[in-house]
Amino acid sequence: MPKQIAIAGKGGTGKTTLAALITRYIAEEKPGNSILAVDADANANFNEALGLEVDSCISDILEKTKDPREVPTGMTKERFIEYNLHTALLETDNYDLVVMGNPHGPGCYCYPSDLLRKHLETLRENYDYVVVDNEAGLEHLSRKIVSDVDVLIITSDSSARGIRTAGRVFEIVKSVKIKVEEIYLVVTKAQNEEDVENLKEEIEKTGLTLAGQIPLDPMVAEYDLKGKPLVELPEDSTAYDAVKRLGKKLNL
Repeated sequence: MPKQIAIAGKGGTGKTTLAALITRYIAEEKPGNSILAVDADANANFNEALGLEVDSCISDILEKTKDPREVPTGMTKERFIEYNLHTALLETDNYDLVVMGNPHGPGCYCYPSDLLRKHLETLRENYDYVVVDNEAGLEHLSRKIVSDVDVLIITSDSSARGIRTAGRVFEIVKSVKIKVEEIYLVVTKAQNEEDVENLKEEIEKTGLTLAGQIPLDPMVAEYDLKGKPLVELPEDSTAYDAVKRLGKKLNL
């Protein structure tokens, strides 16, 4: 079984940045281990943070199953989906990536979702690590498409409102009874240690364990502005340095 690490949080809290830097950390610190990156956020940009171009996502494949004309004559819907799911996997030397995408319109996805769950369960067995970038609503986790998470990291910016939102994400996790071994909070974009210290009372209310903080790093903003992959941040990046310390602390 691979070690599954999932990152969730409200948009704008740096969860995709964290997911990308954790992927880089594992690739650098655990050479020889295979990594599958899964973009499960409807606003998919994990690939950009990893410096990868994606031609298709899984939601496009599932959408095709709603039109019988898309399935070739003589091919079952199940075989059609399984074949296309394999083509949606982007393979590189350092890590592989699959993008879930977002359903385009109304309709039942129960059957293809069951196939997707089975496919991902089979696919992940080929890897040592799986890193999942989730949306705040945890749709793919709540539908059990991504299951058996070893470490779930919930991100929040350094504001009381952000911490409260992280607490609501934590409540979602508990309400859908997702199997998660360890759950942590990581505060991002903190100006200094005092920012986090001032949030101590709000953090305690959530019931989450604070694992660490990722400081506000001008390099991250610069790379985002220029469209440069975040995995190429220099070693002296304060954000990546914090992620390395986090990785060691959580034994990722």
